[in-house]
Amino acid sequence: MIKLTHLGGEPFILNAELIQYVEARPDTFITLTTGQRLVVTEAMDEVLRRAMLYQQAKHLMPSHATRAGSTTAENRLTSRGG
Repeated sequence: MIKLTHLGGEPFILNAELIQYVEARPDTFITLTTGQRLVVTEAMDEVLRRAMLYQQAKHLMPSHATRAGSTTAENRLTSRGG
């Protein structure tokens, strides 16, 4: 999720997974995979930066552990005797 601003000044949160493409014409238009189009105050490069930071952060978050110090994959191996 990334925080952006509508042209009217209203902040909103966008699911970055839905971004299909971004255009600068000169306002920044975001086209979503749903076909919906949004116009935001942020520059195209800023939208790109936020979307990339979101993707990086998503992959750096630790996976949910069912017991302290072990990952879900480790638990599956342990439960099978692996």
